[in-house]
Amino acid sequence: MIKARLRSSKRDSRAVEPAQSAAACSKKGAVKIEYSDGPRREMGETSLSWVPENWREMLENIRKMRRTIEAPVDTMGCDKCPDQSVPQKLVRYQLLVSLMLSSQTKDEVTHAAVGRLREFSLTPESVAGADEKQIEQLIYPVSFYKNKAKHLKQTARVLLEKYDGDIPDSVEGLCSLPGVGPKMAYLAMSCGWGRTVGIGVDTHVHRISNRLGWLPAPTKTPEQTRKALEAWLPRELWDEVNHLLVGFGQTVCKPAGPKCSSCLNVQLCPFSRKHGFAK
Repeated sequence: MIKARLRSSKRDSRAVEPAQSAAACSKKGAVKIEYSDGPRREMGETSLSWVPENWREMLENIRKMRRTIEAPVDTMGCDKCPDQSVPQKLVRYQLLVSLMLSSQTKDEVTHAAVGRLREFSLTPESVAGADEKQIEQLIYPVSFYKNKAKHLKQTARVLLEKYDGDIPDSVEGLCSLPGVGPKMAYLAMSCGWGRTVGIGVDTHVHRISNRLGWLPAPTKTPEQTRKALEAWLPRELWDEVNHLLVGFGQTVCKPAGPKCSSCLNVQLCPFSRKHGFAK
C-alpha cells in the first residue's frame, strides 16, 4: 500500500540485496525470502517464455482509471501515516508500525490508529514501555488488535536492542521481527530504504493478478503471486504495481461487486469475460 519513498540515509548506499534465495526465521516459523534482479528464468512454468496477453494495454488502462478516481490508499496509505517532520530513523519506524497494523485492515482504520499512537508518542521507547492493554485501546478497531499490540511491543524492544531504534535494512531482518511478513518487509524496503527488492503483494494485488490472468496458473497465496509476477513483470514496474493495484482494487476491482461494466479492461479481462460482462 505504498507509493512515496522516504528520504534516503547513509545505509541506502549499501548494495542491493543479491539475486539469491535465503531463509529467515521468526517466531511465526520459517519464512523463505527470495530476491530477483529482474524476471526469473528458472521457475518452471513461470518463465520469460510466458507473459500474459495484452498486459501492457491492461496496465495502461488501470493507470488511466487510477488518475481519475482517488482511492483511500492515495491519502491514507501506510506512507501517509508517519510524521514526516521527525528524524528519518523515526519516520521508518512509524512506517513499519503502519504496515504492521495494516494487515487485513482498511486504510482508513490504519491511518486513524497510527494517528492515535502518534498523539500518545509513537517511538520505539514509548511503545516498548507502554502497557499492552493501553496499546490495544489505542489501535482498536484494527483487525487482530490484541496480537498486533503484543507484536508492536515485542518489535519495539528488538529494534532498541539490536538496531539502535531503527528498522532492519534487509528483508531477512524485517521478517525476523514479530508480526512482520514478506509483504510488509518488501514494502518497508522500498518505501523506507528506497530499495525495491520484491513486489509487495497484499490481498488486492493477489486478487487482481488472478482476475486479469497475469499469472500462468491460479495462485492460492500472496507469496505465490509475488513469485509469479516477478517472473515476467519488468523490474522497473515493481515499485509502481503495488500502489496501482491496491487503489484499483479499492475503487473498481473490488472483492465483492467489482465494477466490471465500467472498467476499461472489460473486453480484455478473463474474469470479466467469464462472468459475462464483455460483449
